[in-house]
Amino acid sequence: MKVILLKDVKSQGKKDDILNVADGYANNYLIKNGLAVPYSKKSKEILDSEIKTRNDLEEERVSEFNKIKDKLLNKELTFKVKTGKNDQVFGTVSSKQISEKLKEMGYAIDKKCIKINTPIASLGTTLVEIELHKKVKFNIKIVLVK
Repeated sequence: MKVILLKDVKSQGKKDDILNVADGYANNYLIKNGLAVPYSKKSKEILDSEIKTRNDLEEERVSEFNKIKDKLLNKELTFKVKTGKNDQVFGTVSSKQISEKLKEMGYAIDKKCIKINTPIASLGTTLVEIELHKKVKFNIKIVLVK
């Protein structure tokens, strides 16, 4: 029996996959538990329209993220930090602090999108990667001053 998966099913396939499975498995497990629907022309049309809608929304989000990227690309975020002897910085600048600074500037970027490879714990400029989407990544300058 041919079915269209509504959710990911372990060892069977991902959402939106079209599978040939045994009739009993399809009726008694997949369809009964809401994991799949029987394949038909109508269900295929619905699937295609949903995929198209999802892709359109994804492209829209990517274009919005690209606008944010263009605005932030040449910006610098400056953090005033306390230092000790020989200009050693007390503590580090975290992704949460960077996220809060960006929110102050009017950009709501989640701290999980900010990728800090090495701790920002020295005076000067450091590049930090921001990944808004798989297709939208860029670096921003973080400057630590006394």
